[in-house]
Amino acid sequence: MRHILKIHRSLGDPIPEIAHSYSIRTFNPSTDKTQWLELNNTIFARHPDQGNWAMADLENRMAEHWFDSNGFFLVVEAETIIGFCWTKIHDEFVNQDPIGELYVVGVHPEHAHKGIGRAVSIAAMNYLVGKGLKRSMLYVDADNEKGLGLYKSLGFN
Repeated sequence: MRHILKIHRSLGDPIPEIAHSYSIRTFNPSTDKTQWLELNNTIFARHPDQGNWAMADLENRMAEHWFDSNGFFLVVEAETIIGFCWTKIHDEFVNQDPIGELYVVGVHPEHAHKGIGRAVSIAAMNYLVGKGLKRSMLYVDADNEKGLGLYKSLGFN
């Protein structure tokens, strides 16, 4: 049985800084959709929710009111997307402050363990801070040890 954790982090706490040489930019819907979709399906080939997406799955999410390409960060090497962090801002509740979600974080398996996920997640958290948000959250499978290790090291609990 699948067990999903919802973990949180205060965006008022210091966000780690790391030195890296990665090129991080935001998603361009007119040029990045196909390449991002292929990468997503490679990374999440065995994931029940995030894997095996069709272009319509991506376009449906891009049509949502919360979609903002400025909050969708890509790590690019020689014009090839090798990692990403897609954010989502939940602002639908009248009596609650908006909360920023690290909606999907992924790194191509050939580039794993190089700090790409950390670098792009930090860029995403700094974006959420810049939007004036006080809290962030994400969902992660309880048995995703690598993901949990990254998120805990970034202050999520």
